[in-house]
Amino acid sequence: MAEFFDARETRDPEDRERDLAARLPALVAAALRAPGWRRHLGDVDPRAIDSRAALARLPVLRKGDLIALQKQAPPFAELVPETPGLFGRLFTSPGPIYEPEGRHDDAWRSARGLFAAGFRRGDILLNTFSYHLTPGGFILDSGARALGCAVIPAGPGNTEQQLDIVGQLRPSGYSGTPDFLKILLDAATASGRDVSSIRKAVVSGAAFPPTLQAEIKARGIDAYQLYATADLGLIAYETAARDGLIVNEDVLLEVVRPGTGDPVAHGEVGEVVVTSFDDHHPWIRLALGDLTAVLPGTSACGRTNVRIKGWLGRADQTTKVKGMFVRPEQIAEIAKRHPELGRIRLVVARVGEADAMTLRAEAAQRSDALAAAIGESLRAITKLGGSVEIVAPGALPNDGKVIDDTRSYR
Repeated sequence: MAEFFDARETRDPEDRERDLAARLPALVAAALRAPGWRRHLGDVDPRAIDSRAALARLPVLRKGDLIALQKQAPPFAELVPETPGLFGRLFTSPGPIYEPEGRHDDAWRSARGLFAAGFRRGDILLNTFSYHLTPGGFILDSGARALGCAVIPAGPGNTEQQLDIVGQLRPSGYSGTPDFLKILLDAATASGRDVSSIRKAVVSGAAFPPTLQAEIKARGIDAYQLYATADLGLIAYETAARDGLIVNEDVLLEVVRPGTGDPVAHGEVGEVVVTSFDDHHPWIRLALGDLTAVLPGTSACGRTNVRIKGWLGRADQTTKVKGMFVRPEQIAEIAKRHPELGRIRLVVARVGEADAMTLRAEAAQRSDALAAAIGESLRAITKLGGSVEIVAPGALPNDGKVIDDTRSYR
């Protein structure tokens, strides 16, 4: 059995970086054919975007902003160079956000993740992701068929009918949420149905905690996590090494400080920002609102692309204090004003039936003058007063959280 999907998975990491950098100018030029990207990126010379550092100077586009942008310029906020009729399928996701699917094979780039999970030509995949309006089902369907697998387009629900299908068609693999896989297995056990043909699975769309991983494994199924979105398709995937998720080829992933577009150091938790190399539907620095961190080194499986920890929560930590919104980008602005600080975190609590803010900041040198200056910045930027607590470097957790709302109203 072949170990790798193609030779690109094992190339020298520096060669991959040079290849991605060399492709950036053409990608930006393709995007600028669309009025929406010209408005968003401004007066940019595509030839100057030839490195990660140059890319990081471009503004991020927040996924949460797509809803309003698409309402202003339907259907795709003028961010797509092609007309809707030139795509394969057109979808809508909750929000709503509208997405087109390319006409080329494996348009969502999921075949690589399926291959890493052990799927091969001749396998039968029970695909329980939804086929109704959203692209979830088609993301896995197209990748499986590109590998030469047969696909059962089951969608979610209809447990009894799905058990009938499994008994008759004997699929070797499953794709869907980990929760629905457990529902199927529990229903099969309760009714004495045979689902033993399913020996492997790819799961996404919900948390897959270690306890559930162990339960699925104990029932004879090797399940691998995929990280995918309706906008981008497959971003990262798990392998047999079980040492993080490997970033997909043709994707440039950054981890940035929440509320900004500023990349963080490897190992620091931050927000996922993705640039994808698809001229028909280019994405340049799409901020997904998910938190992760880059892992050091390369995977034990032999694939050499960047590894991430997987999904670590949501980056949008906006909260309301005394009737006013406080946002992560405001906390990031405080950090910019005081470069001597390390991590900072705004803790929001209830004290004496009133909202109270405490800005905790790491600094090697503590002083009343520094605390006072930070307090002034806090008030100037948020228009709210709060106390400042200076702590030792490394005292704050590395979890990507810059606003910690501890209030409880129960």
